[in-house]
Amino acid sequence: MADTDDDYVYDEITGEWRPASEIAAAAEAQRVVVRDAAGNELADGDAVVLVKDLKVKGANQTLKQGTLIKTIRLTDNPEEIDCRHESIKGLVLRTEFVRKR
Repeated sequence: MADTDDDYVYDEITGEWRPASEIAAAAEAQRVVVRDAAGNELADGDAVVLVKDLKVKGANQTLKQGTLIKTIRLTDNPEEIDCRHESIKGLVLRTEFVRKR
């Protein structure tokens, strides 16, 4: 055994026991990077600012350019983020319309 200090994890896909560091490296390689309109990487909990006026469907409201959106959450789609605004709950924005603050 080469590494006696390394933990092993059962990989259900291959049916083998693999080092945890190897599994973590593979997961990191598959991680999707979410970027804003300026190319900055976004993460859960970031605050963003709108880069253009957006009409919100179903709310009869327009979010103005420069509106601050706090505490975003990333979704499975790298082009969309979940967020909350004080007047709109459950808001989903496209990343092309936001810039990291």
